[in-house]
Formats: sequence, structure tokens, C-alpha cells
Amino acid sequence: MGLVPFWWNKPLDELRAATFNARAETVMTTPFFRQPFERSRCLIPVSGYYEWQDTPSGKQPWYFTRRNGVASLAVAGLWDEWKNRETGELLNSCAMVTTEPNDLVAEVRDRMPVLLDEKDFKPWLNCDAGVELLEPAPNDLLQKWPVSERVNSSLADDSDVTLVDCIEFPDPALPLAGRLLF
Repeated sequence: MGLVPFWWNKPLDELRAATFNARAETVMTTPFFRQPFERSRCLIPVSGYYEWQDTPSGKQPWYFTRRNGVASLAVAGLWDEWKNRETGELLNSCAMVTTEPNDLVAEVRDRMPVLLDEKDFKPWLNCDAGVELLEPAPNDLLQKWPVSERVNSSLADDSDVTLVDCIEFPDPALPLAGRLLF
């Protein structure tokens, strides 16, 4: 669903905008994200994230994680609380902030999440820091590897740790039957 701003006055099924990601370049001016950027920020902890690369044979998922493999990553996020006017139910929602990719991510995609350094957590959360933090991660922070297309399946179990296992990168020249996909 993505971020639902507190001022949204229609049913959720009428929210057709893609509000999962807030672009760093427009986060201060886009109506959906402007107020959360000014007052309600969060950190979204992740062990890694997926990006999909367009290939001649379809989309190939890649897994990105911290190069040292130990610590988690913190994505700059925005949150808001929306109240359903019919039921009174409260909904907390969020969006991650994205920016231009660093060199590693640019090999796969044209955007990446803003990954904050621990020293920037407090200024981000207190809204003391602004767009100056919304930069690509250093090139040496991340590593990546190709993963199975099973991550695209709604039937895949979210707790299946093999979804981040490295696979042999498929040769797009091979027919699907000739590729090694675990």
C-alpha cells in the first residue's frame, strides 16, 4: 500500500498513487510526502533488499546487503497515521526514501533506498537534518548477488531463507530450460 497521508479523505481502495517510495529529489514538495518529511520520519531496518534487472529473458532479481555481512541496514523512511472516517480505525503506514544509485546499484537499477549511517539516525528522526542526508550509499557499503526468480512468486514463503541464496547468473542467450535456477 505505501504511505497513506493523514489528510486522505477517500476510501483506501481509491488510493491509486504509488506511495511505497518517496523520491529524495521531490520529498519536500510532493503533497503525499511533504508533511511526513517535516514531522514524522522513521528508520526501516533491513538485512538487505531486492532489485530487479531487466534482461532479454525477463526480470532478474538481485539481493543487496551490507558488504561486511554483519550489521543490518537502515533505510530512511517517512510514516503517517490515517484514520478511516467510516470505521474510526487507525492505519500506520510508511514509505522509504529513494535516491540516485551508487555505482554498484546502477549496474542493476536506476534508484536505490537511502541508507543512513548510524551517526545520522538521531538527526534524521528528530527532523534536524534535511535532504543533505538523502544521498547514495558509499560504493563500498554494499554487495550484491543474483537470486532465484522465486522471490517474485506470491507462493514463496516469506520466512524461506533460501530466497537470498546466490544462484548462477543465468545466461540470457540460453533457453529457460538450460538455466541453472535453484
